[in-house]
Amino acid sequence: MAEDDTERQGQADRFARAREAQAVALLEDYVEMIGDLIAELGEARVADIAERMGVAQPTATKAISRLKREGLATSRPYRGVFLTDKGARLADRVRARHRSVVELLIAVGVPADIAELDAEGIEHHVSAHTLDAFERFLKTRK
Repeated sequence: MAEDDTERQGQADRFARAREAQAVALLEDYVEMIGDLIAELGEARVADIAERMGVAQPTATKAISRLKREGLATSRPYRGVFLTDKGARLADRVRARHRSVVELLIAVGVPADIAELDAEGIEHHVSAHTLDAFERFLKTRK
């Protein structure tokens, strides 16, 4: 019976980690999108963020509130959403990680358009160790 309890707890722990990873991935996607919009348009408005993320404005507003609580973003009334220094650094790391995953997928024969789509899921779950291995592999091919 104790083995069953241990197995159930292990399963619950794995699911909890997966949910936390999904929550972090979502924040990373928002930070990356805000950074992209600022680079492209000079600011990131909630309406633009929602449109690009494919969500309703209240959903984007809720995510932005979490970013603000985490110290990743700020906003000003009637302006837009801006990244803090911490948020900008995270956006840069997420963007670089995305590029590495895309480049690796292309290097192993995945078409570029599919590599971009697949990287959206993979990029949030790849460990630093694995990412380093991807980057070493890509350097040997250049």
